[in-house]
Amino acid sequence: MARILLNGSHAHYLYNFRSQLVEAMIERGHTVHVSSPDLIGAFADHFRSLGAKPHDVPLKRTKVSFVGDIAYCRYIHRLIGEEGIDFVLNYTIKPNIWGSIAARLAGVRSASMVTGLGFAFISRKGFTRRLTQMVAQRLYRIAARANSHIIFQNPDDRDDFIRAGCLSDPGKVIMTNGSGVDLSQYLHQPLPDAPTFLTIARLLYSKGLSELVDAARMVRAVVPQSRFLLAGMLDTGPDAVSREQLDAWVSSGIEYLGHLDDVRPALASSSVFVLPSWREGTPRTVLEAMAMGRPIITTDAPGCRETTRDGENGYLVPVQDPEALAKAMIDLAGDSKRRQQMADASRRMAETKYDVEKVNALLLDDLGL
Repeated sequence: MARILLNGSHAHYLYNFRSQLVEAMIERGHTVHVSSPDLIGAFADHFRSLGAKPHDVPLKRTKVSFVGDIAYCRYIHRLIGEEGIDFVLNYTIKPNIWGSIAARLAGVRSASMVTGLGFAFISRKGFTRRLTQMVAQRLYRIAARANSHIIFQNPDDRDDFIRAGCLSDPGKVIMTNGSGVDLSQYLHQPLPDAPTFLTIARLLYSKGLSELVDAARMVRAVVPQSRFLLAGMLDTGPDAVSREQLDAWVSSGIEYLGHLDDVRPALASSSVFVLPSWREGTPRTVLEAMAMGRPIITTDAPGCRETTRDGENGYLVPVQDPEALAKAMIDLAGDSKRRQQMADASRRMAETKYDVEKVNALLLDDLGL
């Protein structure tokens, strides 16, 4: 049995998206450690209750700080030695890079979960942003050489990662159906009658939020009774929506729900889930909405297109196209029968493709754990 260290960059996301994976590893007899910044209090207690050992680590998730990242790498390297870790599993970009480098320096096997290429691979204007992307891709190249496996959630991310020169050995690739969804926790719920559109996402422009707000304005002109709910945390970094911009969107009619510890009540109150993201790994919020039986409107973009069969469980629209987004929402707002058909198709797809127990079992088998 292995002594495994799972490194993440956000305690809440580690709790939400990887608890079942930790449980699955422990059930197979492994000793599991988890690390993340701010992994304290209730989050730490949760992982202890599962039988894992939590570690609060010094990592700035969004801030560009080479000195800080090196300090994080050294901390993980020391943690590997102190705890006798023999396999390191990383999650999100900074742990993927620096956790993998630390594992190589310690002489232990590692793997990285690339759950979305995100900012490092989305073309944006500005010298500083392009430089940041170039450095991130070169660091990923170093980290990938250290990994025994690299896990992707969609083929576009895999292909773009290889095309950018970040991976020279495609034999290291493992493909998964996202992080899965717990079907026993996200139950199929009846649809409300009113056209209520819900988006759950970090407040980043690359989630398509500007397009969402523009589309909502168009939809309300045709379907005045429609509602638009937005949930998610304000973020930091070069792609983050400001508090002032959020306030302006609220003034325009968007109902902001804030950050939700439990998204199920919001999903139950909605009739359609919308995520107009520019690209994802596999969006967990979409999987949760599918499990609860919600039609999906998302973009024909990497990671998003895998979750939605256009015309069956929802609609795919072009990236950064508010007019097409509004057209899809107007179509579903006026057709409750179609909403119900798509809702049922979403639940069936969640059951067959995204059941977290199946996803985790296949991943651990592929990793030899």
